[in-house]
Amino acid sequence: MDEQQVAWIDMGYRSPVLDSEGHQIGTAESLLGDEKEDIFHGIVVKLKDHNRHVEVPAAQVAKITLNNVHLSVNPDQVAGLHDYKEERWFHLGWGGLFRKHPNWQETDRT
Repeated sequence: MDEQQVAWIDMGYRSPVLDSEGHQIGTAESLLGDEKEDIFHGIVVKLKDHNRHVEVPAAQVAKITLNNVHLSVNPDQVAGLHDYKEERWFHLGWGGLFRKHPNWQETDRT
């Protein structure tokens, strides 16, 4: 049974992230992109077997569905994903978490 594909902005918070062979490698923690310009840069994944957050570029995201995020990365390539280093931090206000039009608010994380 095929999963229903959704737009990047509709990715579920902490959705399971699967490698190209269908194994869960972690959970989706953040979207990377510009909602106003509808530009998707990628996602931040918390790896399942490590306490590590990695950045997955949009080019390596095969599809986003209602239940999962599917990557084109094979199991051997997972270890080579770059650690995520945030440049700016945004949290979601009362607009909702990863809804169609969330209300992003910039915050100071010092």
